[in-house]
Amino acid sequence: MAFFKRLFRVAKGKANAATDALEEATFETTLKQNIRDMEAELNKVVRASAEAMSNLNRLETEYQRFVDQSADWKSKATKALQGGREDLARKALAKKGEADRQVQALEPAVAQARAAREKLKGQVDTLRAKIEEARRSSSTLIARKNAARAQKQVAQTLAGVNVDDNAFAALGRFEESVARDEAMAKAYEEMGTTADSSLEAEFAELDASNTDDGLARLKAEIAGGSQSRQPLDPRCAARRCDHCRRGGRGS
Repeated sequence: MAFFKRLFRVAKGKANAATDALEEATFETTLKQNIRDMEAELNKVVRASAEAMSNLNRLETEYQRFVDQSADWKSKATKALQGGREDLARKALAKKGEADRQVQALEPAVAQARAAREKLKGQVDTLRAKIEEARRSSSTLIARKNAARAQKQVAQTLAGVNVDDNAFAALGRFEESVARDEAMAKAYEEMGTTADSSLEAEFAELDASNTDDGLARLKAEIAGGSQSRQPLDPRCAARRCDHCRRGGRGS
């Protein structure tokens, strides 16, 4: 069971490391992709601006052509009147009227095209400025993101978030396990010491009994030796008589 727990913790650590690496790579990749999206949007606006400018150029060319025609027909009408050709002057003025109507019809379209061109130019300038700013700040954003992630992790650890799954909590459990094993070892050692002490006490008691018996025998030997070396009565110093054997009784 402990093996699988350790294996699970190792696998979990690897998974967390892979997730962190993926988050880091995803953030930077996403940021760079955002810049590429902005560049793509800029390209679209540039193309739209180019089309608008091309349309404006065509309209302005058409508009100017009718303006020039109006002026030309006016000049011809004047010339016809000066030459006494009123009928010809009328025809020239009719042509001038047609040109003037075309000019009037084109004026709103030209104005709209000019406004669209200016708007698109402003959008192009804005997008270019944003893209340049994004390029300059991308590295700063990545650094800020990493710092924010690290700060969040430290804050969560200090605040006790996910305390049951915290590395510090795991270390505490390891310390508790070691302390429990040490306590068990000490208990077994005390039990062994108690048994040995009891056994030694029994041997000590036996030795003390033997010593007491030996002491008693030694005392008896000493006492017996003293009696055997007691001096004889002077009256019978030269012989072993009944008096000495009776211990001096009846003297």
